[in-house]
Amino acid sequence: MGGGRPDHRGLGVAGPDELPQLRRRHLGATRGGRAARSRPPPLARALSFVVVLDVGSSSVKGALYDERARLVAGTLVREASPIHPRPDGATEGDAAELGRRVDRLVDRVMAAAGKRAAKVRAVGLDVLAITLCGVDDGGRPLTPLYTYADDRAQADVAALRRELDVPTVYQRTGCPLHTAYLPARFRWLRRTQPRLFGSVRRWLDAGTLLHRRWFGRDVPMSYSVASWSGLLDRRPLRWDQGLLATLPVDEGTLPRLADYTDAARGLSRTFARRWPALADVPFFLGVGDGAAANVGSGCVDPRRLALTVGTTGALRIVLPGTDPDVAPGLWAYRVGKRETLLGGAFSEGGSVFAWERETLRLPPPSRIEAELRKLPPDGHGLTVLPFVAGERSPGFAPHARACIAGLSSATTPLQILQASLEAVCYRFALVTRLLGSHLAARHEVVASGGALAQSPYWRQLMADVLGEPVLISREQELTSRGTAILAWRGLGVWKSLDEIALKLARACVPDPRRSEVYGAAIERQQRLYDRVIGG
Repeated sequence: MGGGRPDHRGLGVAGPDELPQLRRRHLGATRGGRAARSRPPPLARALSFVVVLDVGSSSVKGALYDERARLVAGTLVREASPIHPRPDGATEGDAAELGRRVDRLVDRVMAAAGKRAAKVRAVGLDVLAITLCGVDDGGRPLTPLYTYADDRAQADVAALRRELDVPTVYQRTGCPLHTAYLPARFRWLRRTQPRLFGSVRRWLDAGTLLHRRWFGRDVPMSYSVASWSGLLDRRPLRWDQGLLATLPVDEGTLPRLADYTDAARGLSRTFARRWPALADVPFFLGVGDGAAANVGSGCVDPRRLALTVGTTGALRIVLPGTDPDVAPGLWAYRVGKRETLLGGAFSEGGSVFAWERETLRLPPPSRIEAELRKLPPDGHGLTVLPFVAGERSPGFAPHARACIAGLSSATTPLQILQASLEAVCYRFALVTRLLGSHLAARHEVVASGGALAQSPYWRQLMADVLGEPVLISREQELTSRGTAILAWRGLGVWKSLDEIALKLARACVPDPRRSEVYGAAIERQQRLYDRVIGG
């Protein structure tokens, strides 16, 4: 497969230049080819809407957004969709149930839309990346939906690292060799389940699986989602031929590739009857949820660094173009064809707090907050590697596990929690250093995520550890907002990703004395990492 645009004739897939009527319909909101920002329509008089579907690791959400990427009140619906890790390292979901769950979500969004359903002009989709599901000739799932968090392919990662020129592969794909990515996953599946592996006719992710369900035919995978696979040659934007030669999969079993704007249209008869208002609107290809989150948080150039702490964590910046060098410890994914998403992701985040609160039987969060504020910085004598769910950035050690050094009979449960929260922040600081050369000299750190939103202590701690102000977004559902913005750009209504300024709350300003203390603690943590896990 080449790096050019794929041939979608006969598939009901429309490229961006094949949506002229939709663009003319919406460009009433623009003048002279430029967005008319001075007098946006009020929400009640919005000309049109997009449906946004957000398929995450713990829930699926759907909502209606207007042309200014504002959530339409009363249309946000969600359904729990938890994927729980098992003791053997498996982290997988039921692919068929996911399809039914998202179908129900669309039902509820369209019902909430009411008369506005007739004004829906497109559907945007973001998905947990990367996932993998094998299907038969009819598109029916044969395997579970494997997620990036499944770490059973550790032996296969080790084998690939022995066989390949690791730095060269890293720069081609933008991804390290790790259990989170597909090269090791394919090796593991072939090695451990050869009969099942051999029965698969196509390999899809959650987004292409949903589109296959709704349209009854194969739909391309976006460059964005493919970039999370560890199998995309990021410069020509095609499946990596060198890696494929070492893997037990044929390129013909993988989805075709296209930009997310190459929208699919023409629902199957079943779903056209179920959702008549969506029967012929464009469904944009899925984008990685991390890319959508950056766009939604207004972090779309080197002037803003997006910092997220939810169950897990991430640090990301958007850069123009496709080919920045990737420092060890980082990855390079895609937003669309034109932008690179550079950053790091962490298995540690709110999951560390949740695990320790349950394991150490700590009091309710409100009491914990008050008690934590009384403790001096790094005054517990502990050094923590917070890898209760393994490690991704910056070390990408598939065998990494948590470690607490310095325990004594005087150590309290609250001190263990404090040291662990500090330790999570130290990992963010290491990745921030790696991103430093790509950030603008004057930049902002914009934070989001449930863990930080619920903990003023942790927000201030992050600012103190990073040594720079941390701004908090006032917007809710940032990932869905970003998917809405990408959909409007795909329709031609938005010309750029930052046409409307994001509302930010007051910054948490670092305390220089605490920052100095934490700087020394970061070095101490790194020495422990080198001894226990390996440099």
